[in-house]
Amino acid sequence: MVIKVQPHHLQAIQGDAESRYPSECCGLLLGKMSGDVKTIREVLPTENSWDDSVAETFSEITGSGKLGTTRRERYSIAPDTLLKVQKQARDRDLDIIGVYHSHPDHPAVPSEFDRAIAWEEYSYIIVSVLQGEAADLRSWCLDGDLQFQPEKILKIESS
Repeated sequence: MVIKVQPHHLQAIQGDAESRYPSECCGLLLGKMSGDVKTIREVLPTENSWDDSVAETFSEITGSGKLGTTRRERYSIAPDTLLKVQKQARDRDLDIIGVYHSHPDHPAVPSEFDRAIAWEEYSYIIVSVLQGEAADLRSWCLDGDLQFQPEKILKIESS
């Protein structure tokens, strides 16, 4: 799997992650899929809607209690936001092709909770934010066994 991304998209993700530190940021990746290649056309920051009620909803998911239940350790995109963006993207002949979020003071590696809530067709870009500065940024996707595998990030210029 490959995800094509323009440098300004990576800058937007890193900037969002730094601005929301020490909380996790999150957002949606809009674009197109063609076979095993996804191309990002737009990065859309969203509110991290994680709160006690969301934590309760996800309490039965494997790995949900290991890191805690605050926005520093978890993110959530509200279902109504997801539906609204999906409709707007479809109206513009785009798809939601992935999600990004940050890991404050942790590696850009998916947690067990990240894996448990992931969707197989999406890319998951994770940016590590160390002491408020964006560091490592990686993309991941689920394989047929629902395990995260690294996804190559291919930087492209504007078309």
